[in-house]
Amino acid sequence: MNETLRLGTIWGIRVGVNWSVLVIFTLLLVVLSAGNLPLLAPDHSAVAYALAGTAAAIVFFLSLLAHELSHALVARREGIEVEGITLWLFGGVARLTGEPATPGADLRVAGVGPLVSLLLGMGFGFLTLAVALAGAGDLLVAVVGWLSLINVMLAAFNLVPATPLDGGRILRAFLWWRTGDRSRAAVTAARAGRTFGFLLIALGVASLLFFPGIGLIWLALIGWFIASAASAEEQQTRVQDSLRGVTVANVMTRDPLTVHADLPVAELLDAYVLYHRHSAYPVVDAWGRPEGLVTLDRIRAVDAEQRAQSVVADIAAPLDEVATAGPDEQLVDVLPRLSQGERRILVIEDGFLVGLVTATDVTRTLELTDLRPKPPST
Repeated sequence: MNETLRLGTIWGIRVGVNWSVLVIFTLLLVVLSAGNLPLLAPDHSAVAYALAGTAAAIVFFLSLLAHELSHALVARREGIEVEGITLWLFGGVARLTGEPATPGADLRVAGVGPLVSLLLGMGFGFLTLAVALAGAGDLLVAVVGWLSLINVMLAAFNLVPATPLDGGRILRAFLWWRTGDRSRAAVTAARAGRTFGFLLIALGVASLLFFPGIGLIWLALIGWFIASAASAEEQQTRVQDSLRGVTVANVMTRDPLTVHADLPVAELLDAYVLYHRHSAYPVVDAWGRPEGLVTLDRIRAVDAEQRAQSVVADIAAPLDEVATAGPDEQLVDVLPRLSQGERRILVIEDGFLVGLVTATDVTRTLELTDLRPKPPST
């Protein structure tokens, strides 16, 4: 899930939000200010309910952030690179660019999120009791009590043994530990996730058909997301199995066509783009060291009258915004980088460009893997 707005960094971990957060925030605000809070704490003004609902929704999202941040921090401690955290419609996601090395690491990364949510729920529960005993207003007690309940519910829901929920990761870690086969464990957890997702879809549709007043159709939406994510994870596991042992050097296009950083954009068009079918060109300096990447989209963004005055360095994505890899790295480890930035990986060795990896290169490798004869069964 891509971030729409970057909020900043916490302990070096980038945090952002997707626009869909506005949907769930608005829904929470309406449900709290017009439904739950007036029921739990009657006889307050609409403004008071709106302010209390807004505060509760904000703290809830901070609780979600704490949940995801715990995943990210433990993952980083386990040696897994963390790309960032994004809050969105269905909560949040910590984007990890690697996998745990052992079942124990997998368990720790997955289990810490529900643990943090449970601890938050307990903390808000004790706070609810404290403010009630202190004689605080019933509206404050209702808000803190709701935060306690929602965090406990979040922990419980995430412990359902179904991928992509944390419980699915815990199930994967357990099966991995028992069988020693991580791929088979991941596929089993993903299938459990797909089954759970279909069950939620069925419950949501049934509520719409037979109990329209209950309003559980949102279960179908959550179920669709879980089933889709589980299917994607199963497919990703199978892709990783197919590419196991394949290095970047085995896949990359060697010695790709490059352009110099000081080349005028007009000359780039006339001498390269119009005569070659490439959609991107690595940019190098006078000594052949990589400086970035220029794509057709970036070229199109330059006005025709400015192309003679502009050089490639002016429009290219700089090297720090382009995914890079070494030729000896495992392909499965660098695949997540293909979804970043310009969706290409520059392969660099000893400071010089030696190759380029695109999604087409990976697809061709997978196709060739499928064509290879299977070893005879014994």
